Amino acid sequence: MDNLNFGIIGNCRTAALISNKGSIEWCCMPCFNSSSVFAKIIDRDKGGSFEIITGKSYKILQEYIKKTNILVTKFMNRDSCFELIDLMPRYSEGISDYYAPPDIIRYIKYISGKPKFKIKYEPKLEYAKYPTKTVIEKNYIKSFTTKGDYDSLYLYTNLDKEKVINGEYITISEDAFFVISYNQKILDQNLDRAYLNLQRTKVYWLNWAERTKRFIRYNDEILRSALVLKLLSYDKSGAIIAAATTSLPETIGEIRNWDYRFCWIRDASMVIKVLNSLGHFNVARRYM
Repeated sequence: MDNLNFGIIGNCRTAALISNKGSIEWCCMPCFNSSSVFAKIIDRDKGGSFEIITGKSYKILQEYIKKTNILVTKFMNRDSCFELIDLMPRYSEGISDYYAPPDIIRYIKYISGKPKFKIKYEPKLEYAKYPTKTVIEKNYIKSFTTKGDYDSLYLYTNLDKEKVINGEYITISEDAFFVISYNQKILDQNLDRAYLNLQRTKVYWLNWAERTKRFIRYNDEILRSALVLKLLSYDKSGAIIAAATTSLPETIGEIRNWDYRFCWIRDASMVIKVLNSLGHFNVARRYM
């Protein structure tokens, strides 16, 4: 695995794993238990990924925005710097309704210099069982299967689409964005909308964190764990999935190779007990 560590983003509908190099290497859409669109974490040759590739001079740091499930990967060298901000939108649309589409927003925040990078965008739909074709349309990049079960994925961006899918170097002097969506969008996807969804999602997680019980010791670690547990709750049913992944065996070649993207009663009951003790009683009510 090249000594990679992974962060997780999600919106209580699905989730994605992002390496400490900024590469999306696991994601299922539109739901946790759907087929994968990126699965490099399982098969590095054909699993599919969405990578930001910089020169060797860049130092890469990664951390969450404090008290949120928004992940920031910072690329910097002596002359240039930019941030890659990854999230899945989730925010309130009323008293009890939440906007949580099967989308990933990758907001590129320009900081200084003339940052230069390449994009490796290779979605592999339906667990990469059959080839995925990617084409440029007027307002988006579309990927779809040409054999077997039909599936599709849409990529919106304000960067040069030809350079994106051809893996050519891109130099930025201002903010940019990507929106990966399982659905074709009706509304125009632009930088302002991506930024608005970023800020709304940030507020949602900050509000959730504020309602979490505080402790004298290890409060940051407890809150980070709680945020991940909340992320793994499924909005439509209240179920708690055991993990965002599947097909990662405990030992290669052995039988302990489960699909953890479903609700295991024992695991979920322990999560409910923890979240209930942290003051999130509604999670327990919805689970029941």
